[in-house]
Amino acid sequence: MARRPMAAALALLAGAAVALTIPVSAPERALAAPPGDKDVTAVMFEWKFASVARECTQTLGPAGYGYVQVSPPQEHIQGSQWWTSYQPVSYKIAGRLGDRAAFKNMIDTCHAAGVKVVADAVINHMSAGSGTGTGGSSYGKYDYPGLYSSYDFDNCTATISNYQDRFNVQECELVGLADLDTGEDYVRGRIAGYLNDLLSLGVDGFRIDAAKHMAASDLADIKSRLSNPNVYWKQEAIYGAGEAVSPSEYLGNGDVQEFRYARDLKRVFENENLAYLKNYGEGWGYMSSGSSAVFVDNHDTERGGDTLSYKDGANYTLANVFMLAWPYGSPDVHSGYEWSDKDAGPPNAGAVNACWQDGWKCQHAWPEIKKMVAFRNTARGQAVTNWWDNGGDQIAFGRGSKAYVAINHEPWTLTRTFQTSLAAGTYCDVQSGKNVTVNGSGQFTATLGANTALALHVGATCG
Repeated sequence: MARRPMAAALALLAGAAVALTIPVSAPERALAAPPGDKDVTAVMFEWKFASVARECTQTLGPAGYGYVQVSPPQEHIQGSQWWTSYQPVSYKIAGRLGDRAAFKNMIDTCHAAGVKVVADAVINHMSAGSGTGTGGSSYGKYDYPGLYSSYDFDNCTATISNYQDRFNVQECELVGLADLDTGEDYVRGRIAGYLNDLLSLGVDGFRIDAAKHMAASDLADIKSRLSNPNVYWKQEAIYGAGEAVSPSEYLGNGDVQEFRYARDLKRVFENENLAYLKNYGEGWGYMSSGSSAVFVDNHDTERGGDTLSYKDGANYTLANVFMLAWPYGSPDVHSGYEWSDKDAGPPNAGAVNACWQDGWKCQHAWPEIKKMVAFRNTARGQAVTNWWDNGGDQIAFGRGSKAYVAINHEPWTLTRTFQTSLAAGTYCDVQSGKNVTVNGSGQFTATLGANTALALHVGATCG
C-alpha cells in the first residue's frame, strides 16, 4: 500500500506479512494473562484522558471491562495526524490528549470504577525530524536536550527494508524514526525511568509499541529495572512468515499480541466457514492462550486492511461477539473514530462529547459487543462444551454450565433446538434482550435472524 512519507501511520505495521498457521513453541514466561477476573481491555484510541475518565465511570466499569488502554501519554511532535502520538520528543506527560494532571485524574477515576489502566508506551524510537513538541520541548532527530544525544541512537540510520535480517529489523529505523540504542545502559535507564514515572501515577500495565524492533533481552533488562518488574505488559510483535524475528521470542517478558488471530478471523468471516473455528487458537498454531493478547482490529490493522474494521458491518460485530465468547487469549476491543484519510487524527483533538457523535465509533459501547464483556467474565475458566455447527456459517457452543452462545452468519434465519450444559431456568439473551427458557435437559429452542447472535449467561437479567 502506498504511504505518505511520514505516515508512521502504519508506524506500527512493522512488516506485517501473510499469516500462516505454523506451530510455535512457548518458552517460560513472566506473567500470564492480565491478573484478576476481568481480562477484556477497551482500547480507547486517541481519546483525551478526560473523556476516558468519564467513560470509565459511565460505561467501562459497569459493563465489566477489566482494563482501559490509552494512547501514548508522552510529549510528541506537533501535528493533527494520529501518528504524531507515536513520535515522542520527551518523556514528559504533555501530549495532545492531556497533561500530567489529566492523566493522573483519569487513572484515579478509572480505578474508582474498577477499571485498570494500560498505557501505550513508545520506547523503541523518537521522532523523524526536528521542531518543538506538544509540551514546548525543542528537539532534533538525534538531539533531545536533557534526554538523548546522537550517541544514544543505533548506528544504522537507514529505513528498515529487510524483515529477513534481524540486524536490519532491530538496529535500523522504522519508517525513518530515530532508533534508540536499547542495548545501551543509559538508554535502558531513561526508558525505565519513564515507565516508573507512569507506574508512580498508578498505571497498571503497558502495551510495548514496536517491541519486535527491540531485542527481547533489551526489553527484559528494562523491565527488570521497574519498581514492579512483574507489571502486566503486552508486546506488539507482528508475525510474519519466514521473518528473522519471531513473536514467540518475547514470551519470557509478558504477553504478546497474536496478529494471526485477527487476520485469520477476517478471512474466516469473509470467505470461509465459521465451522472452522472449532479449535481456534493453539489448534491453529498460535501462541498459548495465556500468553496472547488478541483483537479483531487495532488502529494500524483497520487502516491497513489486513483485519476487519467498523466498516465491515455484521462481519465485524459478530467477530467481536465470537472473540469475547471464545476462551483464547486476552481480548482487546478497539474503540476509535471514523476515517477516510488513513492519516487523519481524532475528531475534536480527542475530546469525545458523546458516543456516536462527531465521528466517534465507540465500538466498546455497541450493545452487541458491550453485553459480551459480562458474558466473558461469567464464563471465565469454563471449557468449551456442546459445540454445534451446520458445516457452514452457523455455530453454537457453551462455556460449561455458565454460558452459551449461538452465531448465525448465514443470510437466512436459523431455528433449532440447542443443547447446552446450563441448568434449567429462564435466561436473558443479552443480544436481543429477550428471555429464553432452558428445560431440564439443558435444551432451548430459538430463532436467530440472518447475521445475528444469541448469548446466555448465568446472572444476566432482561429489562
